[in-house]
Amino acid sequence: MCAKATMEEFEALLNESLDIDTPNEGSVVKGRVIAIEAGQAIIDVGYKMEGRVDLKEFANPGEDSKLVVGDEVEVYLDRVENARGEASISREKARREEAWDRLEKAYADEERVEGAIFGRVKGGFTVDLGGAVAFLPGSQVDVRPVRDAGPLMGLKQPFQILKMDRRRGNIVVSRRAILEESRAEQRAEVIANLTEGQTVDGVVKNITEYGAFVDLGGVDGLLHVTDMAWRRVNHPSEILSIGETVKVQVIKINKDSHRISLGMKQLQDDPWDTVTQKFPLGSVHNGRVTNITDYGAFVELEAGVEGLVHVSEMSWTKKNVHPGKIVSTSQEVDVMVLEIDEAKRRVSLGLKQTMRNPWEVFAETHPSGTVIEGEVKNITEFGLFVGLEGDIDGMVHLSDISWDTRGEDAIQDFRKGDMVKAVVQDVDVDKERISLSIKALENEHMAEAVDGVKRGSIVTVEVSAIEDGGIEVEYNGVKSFIRRSDLARDRQDQRPERFQVGDKVDARVTNIDTKTRRLGLSIKAREIAEEKEAIDQYGSSDSGASLGDILGAALNRNN
Repeated sequence: MCAKATMEEFEALLNESLDIDTPNEGSVVKGRVIAIEAGQAIIDVGYKMEGRVDLKEFANPGEDSKLVVGDEVEVYLDRVENARGEASISREKARREEAWDRLEKAYADEERVEGAIFGRVKGGFTVDLGGAVAFLPGSQVDVRPVRDAGPLMGLKQPFQILKMDRRRGNIVVSRRAILEESRAEQRAEVIANLTEGQTVDGVVKNITEYGAFVDLGGVDGLLHVTDMAWRRVNHPSEILSIGETVKVQVIKINKDSHRISLGMKQLQDDPWDTVTQKFPLGSVHNGRVTNITDYGAFVELEAGVEGLVHVSEMSWTKKNVHPGKIVSTSQEVDVMVLEIDEAKRRVSLGLKQTMRNPWEVFAETHPSGTVIEGEVKNITEFGLFVGLEGDIDGMVHLSDISWDTRGEDAIQDFRKGDMVKAVVQDVDVDKERISLSIKALENEHMAEAVDGVKRGSIVTVEVSAIEDGGIEVEYNGVKSFIRRSDLARDRQDQRPERFQVGDKVDARVTNIDTKTRRLGLSIKAREIAEEKEAIDQYGSSDSGASLGDILGAALNRNN
């Protein structure tokens, strides 16, 4: 009975001892290095347990371990006994647990933590925070993009924790937040010593499309491209280079955003102060084309003074052509000053005004009635456009193409590129219109054909066509029409069918109109005139002689 009680008491005491002395798995315990072999440290963690840990777990990234026998260390107890009968321990996990406790406190207190960048991963870098690994996004490395992060690798420096999740093991840190905070303090100090209008020296740190950033001694100011010079600057690199020291004026300081606007041209004389004196209205100057747009071209008259030649003022003749087809960038051209708006700092220029108006020149050299020759440039539903001297066009209206054919039909005989002759009818300089006539050329022929013929003259014509309303006749190449009522004095003889094509007929000229190319003829008028002449010479009806006797006598006398 006593032996049995003793055994039970011993077992209870043993279990109590094990419960007290055996640590919980998943906790951090202290141990002592008792040996180092094969790149591992053998650590006695007490409780009659030993474990092994790789030496690299006791070294910082990129460094060798300085662990020696006898050192006391903290390790993480994974399992009390592994397959080899040893304790499964880890220095890395112990450091991580310790680090997470420390980092969570720093995160809660918004304190900085120290770490070192030791690796590159997609989208950023890995940072050792003394046992815990954090992610540093590429955008959080510096206030400006970093092309080479090599100098930052392995360097102990402060970081700001942006986000952490212990359950998932995620930590995101920022180096940029530390730099911005430091810069903000430095900027505030420098800005406090600056005033608008002050002239300072600075160093060009960066150049962009729209300007340059200038370091004023701890704070950057923006020198916009439009404030670099009074003249047009296409790109800041034309006049500045990185590292160059420049003298600038403080234009504006935004106390809230700490933004500083700088200017260089403000330290130079404004060329617009003397524009009206140097470039009076109507004066002609030589300038350089600096920019070409859809609506015109900009011409630099002098450094800082540009004027616009609107597309409508570029050419007398090229109305719907892009300015780039007339001038080119950097080309030197003569321009006339048309208007100056000092308030808006605008100058309106004219390119065509430096050349004579081609319509004025044409009007002087080609008065009405002048015969010209040109190429058919275009054919429209209302006429022909003929190319003339001075790169201008004249128009032959449908009604001025032919005397004998309808304009709609006559225009079918022409093609682009045909060379034609025409007569200048009218030149309207203001409306830039020149009226031409092809049929007017026939008037000249008519003038020759009827030379010496006067109204009342008797001419011999040849019948060329018989129509119901009369007959068509031709005289020296000029066609005319004798109406039925003018074919004879007696009504019964006013029949077109009594004539045949080719008949020669005498007719009296009743009208000559060279402008309309019309020759008025009448057989009836000729007969009446002959009758009157016969009566005047050979008697009258009062003498008792018949009209037939008088005409017969006149005819016999003529024979």
